[in-house]
Amino acid sequence: MVGGINMLNSKRVEKVRALMREKDLKQVLICDPVSIFYLSGQMYYPGERFLGLLINHNEYHLFLNELFPSSEENKVYFSDSDNLNEVLKPYLLLDEKLGVDKNMMARFLLPLQEIVTCVNGSYVVDEARAVKDEDEIKKMKEASLVNDKAMAIFKTLIKEGVSEKEVADKLLAIYQDLGASDFSFEPIVAFGKNAADPHHIPDDTILKEGDAIIFDVGCVLNGYCSDMTRTFFYKSVSEKGREIYNLVRKANEEAERMLKEGIRLCDIDKKARDIIAEGGYGKDFTHRLGHFIGIDVHEFGDVSSANPNFTKVGNIFSIEPGIYNQESGIGVRIEDLVLIEKDGASILNNYSHELEIIE
Repeated sequence: MVGGINMLNSKRVEKVRALMREKDLKQVLICDPVSIFYLSGQMYYPGERFLGLLINHNEYHLFLNELFPSSEENKVYFSDSDNLNEVLKPYLLLDEKLGVDKNMMARFLLPLQEIVTCVNGSYVVDEARAVKDEDEIKKMKEASLVNDKAMAIFKTLIKEGVSEKEVADKLLAIYQDLGASDFSFEPIVAFGKNAADPHHIPDDTILKEGDAIIFDVGCVLNGYCSDMTRTFFYKSVSEKGREIYNLVRKANEEAERMLKEGIRLCDIDKKARDIIAEGGYGKDFTHRLGHFIGIDVHEFGDVSSANPNFTKVGNIFSIEPGIYNQESGIGVRIEDLVLIEKDGASILNNYSHELEIIE
């Protein structure tokens, strides 16, 4: 646990309560530590123990194991030997549905269902978190700026005889020198045919001339995540490599060009997917176009063929088309984070999309 809740962020709590009213929910029990951080600015690490923030239309209570001291006035402590149902019961509206979040452990949820009707309440926090406020937008822009700076340095690590793992092992120190605290996810560094594996883990593969080089990287700055992918080539690029690169670049930029408030997320995915399919590589684009991002690198919401929801001002998500051609052993991905605005979008990453050959 870091610190204690002194006062919940009132604007964010009201966003949650507005969604509760919209969904006719009188109470929600939030157990995801990251969502509690979103509402409070304080992070708790409960491990296997219960952590819960109960919000109704008038008040809230934070339920904490007594191992985690807190200055929060509205806290309710319990011990390892306490019956959790008995701890929660006085604060619940037992005749009303209780919204619970998707991260609540089944060993807590199953007994709770014996005393109150539990329903999925995840969306009230998920949808609130999907629309970033001004402070979050500022932090996301700053994290992406660090990622831009880091990418320019990462590129200088590409030298004759270097291995993927040798490069990957140097990335965290570079991020920390730029002010970031950690990776937002384990970085992908892939050379040659490994670039055709979308989730390759860096290994002892040695760089060779003509290789595609993928950096899929991100950092955490002030509690918020960045995520960006760029593809380079070492010393030379084949005609097929150039063809694939330019097709991915077109898919990325055409999808970004259509962004604004009020368009379906599945239509954004379709725009990029159609471009790649028309270029003859549809079978090699094997993942969704993007994911939402914020405190977590992958948050609720995505840019996929299965998501008919509309973009909202304040949404931040990735646009990351890729082609992973197993026959040629060439893989290319170009990824940016984007912020939806009223009449368009801001691209949070400024690192160039130009095809770069590293000498």
